[in-house]
Amino acid sequence: MSRFRTLLLFLSLSSLLHAQQPAKPNASEIYSQIEKLNFLGSVLYVAAHPDDENTRLISYMANAEHARTAYLSLTRGDGGQNLIGPELREGLGVIRTQELLEARRIDGGQQFFSRANDFGYSKTPDETLQIWKKEDVLGDMVYLIRQFQPDVIINRFDARTPGTTHGHHTASAMLSVEAFDLTNDSQKYPQQLTLVKPWQPKRLFFNTNWWFYGSREKFDKADKSKLYKVSTGVYYQSLGKSNQEIAALSRSRHQSQGFGNTGVRGEDFEYLELLKGADGQNKTDIFEGVDTSWNRVKGGKPIGDLLASVQKQFDFKHPAASIPMLTKAYTMVLALEDNHWKPIKLNEIKNVIAACAGLYLEAVAETAETTPGSTVKLKLEAINRSDVPMQLLGVKTMATANSIAPTELKPNILNNFETTVQLPQNDGYTQPYWLAEPASVGMYTVSDPKIIGTPDIIRDQKVVFDLAVNGVPIPFERTIIYKFNDDVKGEVYRPFDIVPDVSLSFVDKVAIFNGEKTKTLGVLVKAGKDDVKGELVLELPADWKVSPKNRVFHLARKGESLTFNFEVTAPEKISEINAKVVATVNGKRFDREQIKIGYDHIAHQQLLKPAEARLLNLDIKTGKQKIAYIMGAGDEVPGSLKQMGYDVSVVKAEDLSVDLLKGFDVVMTGIRAYNTVPALAFKQQLLFDFVAQGHTMIVQYNTLDDFVTKDIAPFSLKISRERVTEENAVVTLLEPAHPVLNHPNKITPNDFKDWKQEQGLYYPNEWDKAFTPILSSHDKGESEKKGGLLVAKHGKGHYIYTGLSFFRELPEGVSGAYRLMANLISIQPGK
Repeated sequence: MSRFRTLLLFLSLSSLLHAQQPAKPNASEIYSQIEKLNFLGSVLYVAAHPDDENTRLISYMANAEHARTAYLSLTRGDGGQNLIGPELREGLGVIRTQELLEARRIDGGQQFFSRANDFGYSKTPDETLQIWKKEDVLGDMVYLIRQFQPDVIINRFDARTPGTTHGHHTASAMLSVEAFDLTNDSQKYPQQLTLVKPWQPKRLFFNTNWWFYGSREKFDKADKSKLYKVSTGVYYQSLGKSNQEIAALSRSRHQSQGFGNTGVRGEDFEYLELLKGADGQNKTDIFEGVDTSWNRVKGGKPIGDLLASVQKQFDFKHPAASIPMLTKAYTMVLALEDNHWKPIKLNEIKNVIAACAGLYLEAVAETAETTPGSTVKLKLEAINRSDVPMQLLGVKTMATANSIAPTELKPNILNNFETTVQLPQNDGYTQPYWLAEPASVGMYTVSDPKIIGTPDIIRDQKVVFDLAVNGVPIPFERTIIYKFNDDVKGEVYRPFDIVPDVSLSFVDKVAIFNGEKTKTLGVLVKAGKDDVKGELVLELPADWKVSPKNRVFHLARKGESLTFNFEVTAPEKISEINAKVVATVNGKRFDREQIKIGYDHIAHQQLLKPAEARLLNLDIKTGKQKIAYIMGAGDEVPGSLKQMGYDVSVVKAEDLSVDLLKGFDVVMTGIRAYNTVPALAFKQQLLFDFVAQGHTMIVQYNTLDDFVTKDIAPFSLKISRERVTEENAVVTLLEPAHPVLNHPNKITPNDFKDWKQEQGLYYPNEWDKAFTPILSSHDKGESEKKGGLLVAKHGKGHYIYTGLSFFRELPEGVSGAYRLMANLISIQPGK
């Protein structure tokens, strides 16, 4: 594949096309796009996670400087927490990926990722780079720099201060510093050079600010004479927004992380410290010495002159008047030999032409989902809302010419067509490509090197409208989508997804065989097409018994689902396994669960994961307590408690009353409840009285974000940032005779083996003497952390605060977490 074709593929994949209502730019926005046509400079911002980026600087570079600006987030944020729902790990990574794409749609940047997997909080870059596989992530960064060809790279974090922030943060900067010296060396990662060519950025900066100095006061007093100073408080008159207001809108897309931001106005500055490259005389111009005009491209000067005329003569009342010059510029760019800027500027000019013409092209499928090999009806729409001569020459679908006859697109006359598309039998399912292959703790597996860095799901179901605009042939590509009208929301767009013939899922993702050796496991089977017949089996180890051996199913209609039950008998010995369910349809094996993620601020997403459940044959004793669970930021703990046999009711904090609480033995708050549930501020005395009367209250972790009340406990308790990130860090039982370690289950350090991602987070570091610390542990090289589990008697009952990550461990089926949770719930009054 030539470098030119590779870059075309790269542009197609990174265009952020997803099932969201298409942009319909106004004249001011079109003019802004025209301004960018004559700027040939690029900036790459580098950090570790979604939400690490400085949206003020990205927005400034994209909208004030008109530079081609991108953010490289090394991870997709899988290891974080989720404020808006229960999704964690891969599901959260998909959400945060989409939030970044939405942010870039607002601030004008592009988005890239490496294959690094966010494995959770890391205290040192050394640990990070070991788990990430440094050479692989560094190679991804070198590849993306060679591909994007930035003139300037800006690091969010400081490579010289390990241990002062998240290990991922420092590692991202360290890798960027190292990559700067490698990207132009053809001896480094030579296998990439069939796809990209060596490239040397001009400068590398560190985007410093007051946080890195310890306080605003210290930063104000610091000598900044050697720093570059960028005035980012720009007011865009044509848009009616300040740069900070645009940045705040972008930042507010990170809803899963609670980063809603209020826009500000007025003078504002960003400071950049030069780390590598040529220093400039003008400390306000990061592009000094870089030719950002069309002169940097062989044969480009006439194009620049023409596009300058387009900008000068632009008529805000009649944008279509610019189209003749734009189509001429398109043909001139098409004739260039350049392999880098040529496809970039062709794509930009096409978008401007379409915007100026009010050109609307769309391909809508009759259904949101279909299966490989199926035939899909499409409705095509084409309308030219300008007086520029335009003809639809034809339509190509799936690289096949369509039978639609050439049609003149007369001004403001709607043209609707219907056609069908035959999907290939081997068409891949729609899913995040980085989740399609087995991953390691620190790295995703992406076998195709061409797509490394691609931000979004790759959708190959496209339609190409071949048009002649003012006599110039121009192809316009549109991704097939699905849309419908909602009585409340109006026009709603959804992706067009390719799904399996059948998808499968266990009703319960964790099943506990506790005393009862035989349990009924339900399996949900959903049809991806009409008239699906097959056989369903559970795959279990030989010492686990299942009856019946198989189930025969027939689903008559697409979308129909049925639940089939299997009786599963555990062996006599203690055992923990992963059960799999498999369906065979026409000799083909299906073993995937379809997981849909739907939030209004991002495009709806589909994940396909192995259809598995965790079966635990444990010696675990539980009580008969009734539990009132107050949800916080969202987790799956209530379902886990029900699986243990508890009677659990999810209640709203605002509904709490003396009468309501009379029916419960335990109140438990979900993760971050005291950060996210304002009504708790008015219910604390009621809850403390509930405890004093002889009941139990269990409070799961909260962060240092704003608390709805400072009195989260009946005694003084101070939350900190302390955490134990090593999930298998050795645990010391500080009070081995304490009831929570002995009743009804004997807890030992073995119960903390095989925990997932971390032991705990945001531990208290100061507490009243009424609290008893139960256990301690620590990461390597650190002091003991004793705040992971604190128990205090209050009146006749107990108040328990825990930073242990039950919200991760219980849904993952970690047996020790279940045993310890049973003890917390069962602590007896007066003990």
